[in-house]
Amino acid sequence: MTRRALISGITGQDGTYLAEHLIEEGYEVWGIVRGHDDTRAARLRHLVSDVRLIRGDLLDQTSLISAVDHVQPDEVYNLGAISFVPLSWQQSGITSEVTGLGVMRILEAIRIVSGISASRTAQLGSQIRFYQASSSEMFGKVRETPQNEQTPFHPRSPYGVAKSYGHYTTQNYRESYGMYAVSGILFNHESPRRGPEFVTRKVSLGVARIKLGHSETLRLGNLDAQRDWGYAGDYVRAMRQMLAQPVPSDFVVGTGTMSSVRTLVEHAFSHAGLDWRRHVVIDPSLVRPAEVDLLCADPKRARAQLGWEPVVSFEELVRMMVDADLAQLSSRSLPIGAPVAEDF
Repeated sequence: MTRRALISGITGQDGTYLAEHLIEEGYEVWGIVRGHDDTRAARLRHLVSDVRLIRGDLLDQTSLISAVDHVQPDEVYNLGAISFVPLSWQQSGITSEVTGLGVMRILEAIRIVSGISASRTAQLGSQIRFYQASSSEMFGKVRETPQNEQTPFHPRSPYGVAKSYGHYTTQNYRESYGMYAVSGILFNHESPRRGPEFVTRKVSLGVARIKLGHSETLRLGNLDAQRDWGYAGDYVRAMRQMLAQPVPSDFVVGTGTMSSVRTLVEHAFSHAGLDWRRHVVIDPSLVRPAEVDLLCADPKRARAQLGWEPVVSFEELVRMMVDADLAQLSSRSLPIGAPVAEDF
């Protein structure tokens, strides 16, 4: 029997890669969108044609119940969020509602449709399986490096706080109702489909513009921040593998290696044959109010239990993104990344 998956945030970077991956694995894939005439839905159709769409909104409990009831999915992936960290400082209220409370609403939708209650807990073999997209930003001001499944959280942004709420809510529904609900604590994962407001895509797009003579400078903030960067296409495989386990459990997913923003810049400019020091301008206004300086995954458990390994290296990822932006700008096509990081 064909398995059926329902994805919130399907128009974002991860949503498109996950939809492609699940279709390749033989799934029937449905995506939650706020409107069928949404420009993002059109972009999704361009990337992944075999997706069915249904109306829903992480701010609206009734719409989520209706979507889950109509689709009757085997698996639900909640990738919906306001996911651009700097934006979460400007829109902390809506970030909390979507990125935090939205998780509770979709879990409630699954619980209600499944007929689960405090007196009638779920049976693992037949229930809807739920994946929550947690984030390394929950670690924030880290207490140990690298970070694993037991590392305490100390989020440093409204986004990180909201993701922590969603993570603990997923844990709570698993423990209270016996639901198959897991969180993937994914470290930074990028691609040519990343929105242009994210630093990796900002750099690759900036390099392409400078190389093609459309610009002279690229303005950046903290070049010393270090992240564990991987390729989004690799990370969606881990999402599906988590839901294939006999017992629900949370996993840290990352490469286990760190690179600074400065290293990202050096690789990107070098690949285009440019000297970054002649073009990059440091702009203090781009530094976060509470910076997260160091994030690095300890993915041993994911590798041992899921058999997951990243395929694309950091250097390959940077080259891939620069080449994609050079090709798009050369052909005068619009950037493939979402214009803003709101996929709910």
